[in-house]
Amino acid sequence: MVTNAIDQTRRMLSLVTYLRERPGAHVSDVARAFGITEDELISDLDVLPMCGTSFRGGDLLDIDTDGDRIWWHNPDDVAEPLRLAADEATALLVAARAVSTLPGLREGDRQALLRATAKLEAAAGEAAGASSRLSVTFESEGGVFAEVDRAISERRRLWLRYYSPARDELTEREVDPIRLFALGHTYMEAWCRHSEARRTFRLDRVAEIRLLDEPSVPPEIELRDLSEGLVQPSADDPEVVVEVGPGGRWVAEYYPHDSAEELPDGGLRITLRTPEPASLRRLALRLGGDGHIVSPPELVASAREAAREALAAYESSGQA
Repeated sequence: MVTNAIDQTRRMLSLVTYLRERPGAHVSDVARAFGITEDELISDLDVLPMCGTSFRGGDLLDIDTDGDRIWWHNPDDVAEPLRLAADEATALLVAARAVSTLPGLREGDRQALLRATAKLEAAAGEAAGASSRLSVTFESEGGVFAEVDRAISERRRLWLRYYSPARDELTEREVDPIRLFALGHTYMEAWCRHSEARRTFRLDRVAEIRLLDEPSVPPEIELRDLSEGLVQPSADDPEVVVEVGPGGRWVAEYYPHDSAEELPDGGLRITLRTPEPASLRRLALRLGGDGHIVSPPELVASAREAAREALAAYESSGQA
């Protein structure tokens, strides 16, 4: 039986209650009760000791097994009423206030969130005062998020002018929106009628958006698994080699890559794949003296031309 992360999470939450009421339970009995194999149960038990009542790492579940029976050594400690620390309460309050102002949030959900926030403020005491001095601004301003959310709920097509960094230009297109999601930035996944393919649009790059009367009818396609991140290169994508100095080692942390070889000067030789190599011209400009693109040759030439144009523009602005 194939289970997803949500199914496993639900099972593990039930497992905590089950084990608390049955100290020393046999592995075989627990696996049979949950309809899983003993190996799947052991896998769950390997994760549970990393869980607890505090994201700072304390108060973790002290659960282990000898392969036959399962022992939980601190059930009473974990069962104590949950108390939020000042930093936890502040983080929750700031996040709650920010979400309550999010465009497109349904009014019923907004009111429920505000009621929960008021209760949390009352319980947080002095921490609530500190959180009131902090704020978060979402990037999807100007009604873009609201228009996309409305288009999805009403199943209507969208027209938009979108900035493409790979081509450094604004393009116009009609899309059938599929879903909204956030991975660092807020994105819309949609079926693009211009390219007749699935495309992902970053909301802060939408220059203009309009809700159309045409119905949104994207083809039935399987949603991408984003658990490994937005950019998931294919083995068939073109290969790009970048060499960076010590000041450019961050590239290996920011970009998914096939390999990162150490260089004598403390830098890296990074090999990565991308469906649009031209999109890495901006990386070359950002690196400046901290690195350069080695291959493919056409991207090297393109990056050099982009650098010359940027330098010419800078010199021209300095003379004006």
